[in-house]
Amino acid sequence: MEYKNIIFDLKDGIATITFNRPEVLNALNEELLQELSTALDGIEEDEDIRVLVLTGAGERSFVAGADIKELVRFDALQAKSFAETGHIILNKFQALPIPVVAAVNGFALGGGCEIALACDFVYASENAMFGLPEINLGLIPGLGGTQRLPRLIGKNKAKEIIFTGKMLSAAEAMEIGIVNRVFPIKSFMDETFKVAGIIASKGKVSLRAAKQAINNGMNVDLGSGCNIEVDAFALCMASKDAKEGTTAFIEKKKAEFKGRLR
Repeated sequence: MEYKNIIFDLKDGIATITFNRPEVLNALNEELLQELSTALDGIEEDEDIRVLVLTGAGERSFVAGADIKELVRFDALQAKSFAETGHIILNKFQALPIPVVAAVNGFALGGGCEIALACDFVYASENAMFGLPEINLGLIPGLGGTQRLPRLIGKNKAKEIIFTGKMLSAAEAMEIGIVNRVFPIKSFMDETFKVAGIIASKGKVSLRAAKQAINNGMNVDLGSGCNIEVDAFALCMASKDAKEGTTAFIEKKKAEFKGRLR
């Protein structure tokens, strides 16, 4: 499918979606969100895809937030519809049975920061900047920022960031737990794809099980979470990947995972 606002690429089991509106720092509009939704649906159906990487066109911006020229025209009902649509699409990142990595280059502000927060983990270039500056517009985050950020870094730290609208450098974002690793700009994408390649070499069944066990377990008490893990572990044992992995270990050879989800 041809896209106007994103670029889709697939190589060696790694899908890449690049937000591609560099003239407005890759700001989100309704058309981009719909294209993103369509791409995510296609990724979910493709058994050959094992990892998804999200990034922005150019070095200046991952996603610099919502397109204010479009946002300013909204009435309350249109704003509600935009936010609800955004939530549905961002929730797809967690619903995907594969890991989703945000490769943040430059600005990740507002909706861009919320996209990063919805991913499984975040890598950043040295020039990356994170923030939820909606308070400066008389608004609040509308795509999950008030919910995902406190769950990730704690309620009080999240309140400070949201109430002040301040921006965080990549180093600051890593220090408080938003970012996993920071890389020099020149090697940033190479390092990201190096890790994505490692993940892509694993079994898709076990990747899905691990992601679901972690995400679902975080929403319940420890005992219930451990029960979720037990069930997921048992289901993994029934997969071709588990047979391949354990047999390869015994035979001292490299496992070649080819298990499918359907």
